[in-house]
Amino acid sequence: MNPIVMTLLLVLAVGLFVWQAVRRWRLMTLGPAEARFDRIGERIRLTWQFAFAQERMRRYWWAGVAHMLIFFGFLVLLFRSLILFGRGYSAEFDFWGLFATSHAFGAAYSFLKDLFIVLVMIGVLVFVYYRVVKRLPRMTLSGEGLLILLIIFTMMVADVLYDGAHLAAAANEAESLAVFSWAEPAGSSIAPALQTLGPGVLAGLEHLGFWMHSGLVLLFLNLLPNTKHFHVITAIPNVFFQNLGPRGRLPNVPDIEGKIEREEPLGLSRVEQLSWKGVLDLYTCTECGRCTDQCPANRTGKLLSPKQLTLDLRNHLYRNEQALVAARGTAAATAGEESAAPGSDNKPAVAELVPEVIKPEVLWACTTCLACEIECPVFISYVDKIVEMRRDLVMQKSEFPAELQNAFRGLETSGNPWSFPASDRAAWAEGLEVPIMAEKGEADVLFWVGCSASFDDRARKIARAMAQLLKAAGVDFAILGEQEQCTGDAARRAGNEFLFQMLAQTNVETLNSYKFNRIVTVCPHCFNTLAHEYPDFNGRYEVVHHSTFLAELVRAGRLKPRNAVKARVAYHDSCYLGRYNDIYEPPRDVLRSIPGVTVVEAAETRDRGMCCGAGGAQMFKEEEHGRERVSGRRTAQLLEARPDLLASACPFCQRMLIDALADANREAMPELDIAEILWKAVDPAGGEQA
Repeated sequence: MNPIVMTLLLVLAVGLFVWQAVRRWRLMTLGPAEARFDRIGERIRLTWQFAFAQERMRRYWWAGVAHMLIFFGFLVLLFRSLILFGRGYSAEFDFWGLFATSHAFGAAYSFLKDLFIVLVMIGVLVFVYYRVVKRLPRMTLSGEGLLILLIIFTMMVADVLYDGAHLAAAANEAESLAVFSWAEPAGSSIAPALQTLGPGVLAGLEHLGFWMHSGLVLLFLNLLPNTKHFHVITAIPNVFFQNLGPRGRLPNVPDIEGKIEREEPLGLSRVEQLSWKGVLDLYTCTECGRCTDQCPANRTGKLLSPKQLTLDLRNHLYRNEQALVAARGTAAATAGEESAAPGSDNKPAVAELVPEVIKPEVLWACTTCLACEIECPVFISYVDKIVEMRRDLVMQKSEFPAELQNAFRGLETSGNPWSFPASDRAAWAEGLEVPIMAEKGEADVLFWVGCSASFDDRARKIARAMAQLLKAAGVDFAILGEQEQCTGDAARRAGNEFLFQMLAQTNVETLNSYKFNRIVTVCPHCFNTLAHEYPDFNGRYEVVHHSTFLAELVRAGRLKPRNAVKARVAYHDSCYLGRYNDIYEPPRDVLRSIPGVTVVEAAETRDRGMCCGAGGAQMFKEEEHGRERVSGRRTAQLLEARPDLLASACPFCQRMLIDALADANREAMPELDIAEILWKAVDPAGGEQA
């Protein structure tokens, strides 16, 4: 079309993009390195599953379909843009015949290209509807989003105009009325209307379509690094570099005692301390708001919004770009030290994150339930960043909710958050003749009771039911009794990493002194910590949650539910069992094995089931200010299924649901653990509760 103009356009646009990309790269690589190049085959498979097949977008029917149409449309039309850039130098350029419509491959591609032009336009209209008409609250409704949609739609129109004018001119030159080309159906649809125009007008329209498409592609490219649409470039890498470890497993802090002695930073206090993957998360946020939509804290009026947390961090990073880059390599930028020496000007590059950027109330409202991360279509992580900032507040600044002080003190002095004496740990088993590991020496199963089931009067019934079921099934088991301590889950997720590691090391030392094949626990928090976080401390065990173990015993015929429990049962999924470990069916299998039980589901269930509100150390503190309690909202959802009783598989969940029932004046509604319900069905005495 015009080699000089095309060259200038490409040099300027590509040069500007490269300059912007280098700036973003420099920001991304300010922080510590992070190894994410392992298990390449698995990463490729997951990238195909979630980035290309967009599995998580299928939850949102119209939005998901529209996004897939635009995504695949861009992939198909990429070659069209490259062809047009080439035609800036030669009007007949088609990759040396490969994409010529006179050949089968070229004709097939051209047809596919026109098909996706129409599909992309439909997708754009769907998103315009959501932004202008329906105005979904979860989305960032800004002019930027509409501008990008307008650019995409105009690009599609320009492409059709270019083809239509070209086909009309060719038909006029051949003095033919037959304008239609099956290889270019979109252009053919408007060519007859254009055929009445003169040669000069057709040439002008062809040039207009050509330069509009080419120019808008390059404009769009340069808008990406400055808008939320940067995810067009970063989403696939972010999915590829996702965490492949156990879901929700928190990163370990090695040599924590040494760091304390050397006065090195503990936790995340400044944005430059984010790893490159953490910054890539910030770049990749699409501002769709699906994370916030599912956040139990946000849904009950708390300040926490996972989307806003990400945007606040990203905006802070962008605002301080010059200072951060200038300070790169200094002690302040890399270690976060206040100064290199007394009177030194070597101050931190930018302000601390809390409270200048993120309010403490935002961090302490998080229940660590992972609803945000399960919902995010581009695999941004939130909980690890929140816990890292909590670590800074707790271990560096000693700033945390006052109620947690009692829990921390109890964990440190008594091995449990309520400060009960260790001698009371096995009091729940009175009269059951439960074997103690120190006396027995070894067992097939170590029953890890946990703090709640050891000390909470209501939760003790779960431990008793479980012990009786193990006895009824003939399981060779034992408990640690006084030697058991809290796994430290609440301490770790509250940010007290030092206390967690102290508890973990003590428990591992105890566990490694005995012989057993499996650990069975009634608490999902204990289960998750023992299974996925203790390996960092040389504690590698086969850990099974009691829901899975009981389901195995029932299937094997070692437990035979005979007593009918006639009830509609609404089961509540524990976050640390479901979203963290994908255990959804075993507890339901246990319930379905009981004669008379009908399992009913709340509208929000399984990985969409709302948190009870106890996780992330919320069990030991008051909720942040909000319209309602998380447990109240969740209990109301379960009651909408019109059950006769509520069931759970977590002592924390049980306590939260029972309290919420009391607040709602529904104390008459029973709330039982699945072990308690199963024991009613198995108990030779006819289901009497022990």
